[in-house]
Amino acid sequence: MAEKKDIYRKKILTELYFAKTLSCSDLSDLIHKSLPLTTKMLNELIEEGKVEETGLAASTGGRRAVTYRIRPDEMYVVAVAMDQLVTRIAVMDMQNHYVIPVDRFELPLGKSKEDLAVLTNRINEAIKASKVDKQKIVGIGIGMPGFVDAAKGLNYSFLDSDGQSISDYISGKTGIPVFIDNDSSLVALAELRFGAAKHVADAMVVNISWGVGLGMILNGQLFRGHNGFAGEFSHIPLFVNNKLCTCGKRGCLQTEASLSLVVENAIEGLKTKGVSLLKKLPENHYEQAYEAIIEAVIKGDKFSIELFSEAGYNIGRGLAILIHLLNPSLVVLSGRGSSAGKIWLPTIQQALNEHCIPRLQMNTEIKVSELGYESEIIGAAALVIENYGGKKLSIPPMTHAKTYSSAIKRKISLQ
Repeated sequence: MAEKKDIYRKKILTELYFAKTLSCSDLSDLIHKSLPLTTKMLNELIEEGKVEETGLAASTGGRRAVTYRIRPDEMYVVAVAMDQLVTRIAVMDMQNHYVIPVDRFELPLGKSKEDLAVLTNRINEAIKASKVDKQKIVGIGIGMPGFVDAAKGLNYSFLDSDGQSISDYISGKTGIPVFIDNDSSLVALAELRFGAAKHVADAMVVNISWGVGLGMILNGQLFRGHNGFAGEFSHIPLFVNNKLCTCGKRGCLQTEASLSLVVENAIEGLKTKGVSLLKKLPENHYEQAYEAIIEAVIKGDKFSIELFSEAGYNIGRGLAILIHLLNPSLVVLSGRGSSAGKIWLPTIQQALNEHCIPRLQMNTEIKVSELGYESEIIGAAALVIENYGGKKLSIPPMTHAKTYSSAIKRKISLQ
C-alpha cells in the first residue's frame, strides 16, 4: 500500500512539473484517482513543503478552483545536451530555471573512450558547482546524437563504452539515476511538453543541427520506433550527388541540408564570391563559423541568407515525403538551427508547393520553435521527470491510438 501511495505522489509531482499549475480536480483526472484520495495526498505534499498553492484558476462560471504547483526547490535535475561538437550541462529546478550558468564546452564526438570519462567528470563538476544537495537531484537526463538504445543505455554511434551501459557508467560515478536518449527525440519531447507541439496530436519536429534529425509525435505521444531509432531524417536518400554522408551512404538529405553544409558552403562561397559582411571563417571550427553566419543573417547579409534558403529548400523536399506518409497537422523547426528564425520558411514552403500534393500540405502548419537551442536541454530535463513519474518511454502504436481516443472521449463527456 505504501509503495502504491509513493507512486501516486510521484505522479502528482510529475503532472505539476509538466503543467506548471493544476487544481486538485485536474490532478484527480490526470492520475486517475478519486478526488478524496487525490485531496488527501495533495494535502500531505503541502504539509511536507513539496507543493504550494498558487492562487485561483480562471473563472469558468462557477466557484474558482484553487491551483497548486510543485515548489521549485523541491527537486532538481541535471540536463545534458550533446551534439557532435558541443556539450552543454545544466542543473535545473522544477520550473526549468538554471541554478547556475550552463556549462558549455567543446567535446567533438568520436570513438575515443575518453569522451565518456570527460563527460562524466564535467557532470560531477557542474553538480558540485551548483551546491545543490545530491539527495534532491532525482536524475540526470542526457540527449546525444547517434543510434541510442534508451532502454539498454547504449549509443551505437558515439561515446564508446565497450558494451557497458552508458547510463550505468555515469550513474556509478555520480550516484544519481541516469537516462539517455537520442537528441532529436528529446527536442521533440520538449516541444510536446512545453513548446509548439503541446496539445497537438500529430506533429513532426525537425532538429536542425549538424545533421537533420526528426522527432515524431503520433496520437499525442512521442514515437520512437521498435528500437528507439525512428526519425533518421538525415539519411533519407534524396539526391544523386555522389556526396559521401557520415553514415557511409551517398546522396542523403544531410549532404544537402544541414548546418554543416551551411558552414561548408559559406567557406567555399567566400573564396569565390566574397560579397558579404563575412570576411573569413575558421575552417576548422564549425561552431564559431556558424555563429558568425547567424550574426550576419541577423544583420540582413544577402550571401548568408541565401545559404539558409538553399538548405531550407532541401529540407522542404524531405518534409514533402513526411507529409505524404504521415499527414501531420504541424511541423516544428527546432534545435540549433532554429536560431535563424523565419529565414527557413519561404524556401521550405516553396519546396512543399513544388513537391507535395496540395490537399495534403494545405492543412500542415510550419512553425519555428520558440524553445530553439534550449529545446534539447529542456527535453533532457523532461526525460528525467517522465521516468521519475513512471511514464513509459515508448508505447506500441495501437496503445497510442486507444489511449488518445479514450482521452478525447473523456474530454467530450466532460463538456
